[in-house]
Amino acid sequence: MNNFRFQRGERLKSRKELERLFEPGGSALMQYPLRLVWRPVEEARSSFPIQFTVSVSKRRFKHAVDRNRVKRLVREAYRLRKHELYDALPEEGPQLAWMIIFIGKELPEYAKVDKAMRKLIAKFIKQYSLSQTNG
Repeated sequence: MNNFRFQRGERLKSRKELERLFEPGGSALMQYPLRLVWRPVEEARSSFPIQFTVSVSKRRFKHAVDRNRVKRLVREAYRLRKHELYDALPEEGPQLAWMIIFIGKELPEYAKVDKAMRKLIAKFIKQYSLSQTNG
């Protein structure tokens, strides 16, 4: 049985790693309304293969209530789909830092976020497996 909890060690909180995500060398994927920015972590901070965080623009969602709702929906979609991702990653691969940025303009429904998350994870697995075989 898969563990569907979103545990403390899976959260990306390191300011240094968050800044590194946007330096040259990071990779990005898009599946509207989600954008994924990722890169390998310099030194693993936990036993999980991916450390994850979510960002929602204050410019698009003025009210904190709306930003928090969107973040909750994205985290929930990730939490329920992460086992597919963990199964596809190599056992001894590097730890990855993930940031999902919500780029939509209106409050989404969960079904839309979940569908985008499924497609985004599938794209990531495809791109990551290709990059591992090529280099």
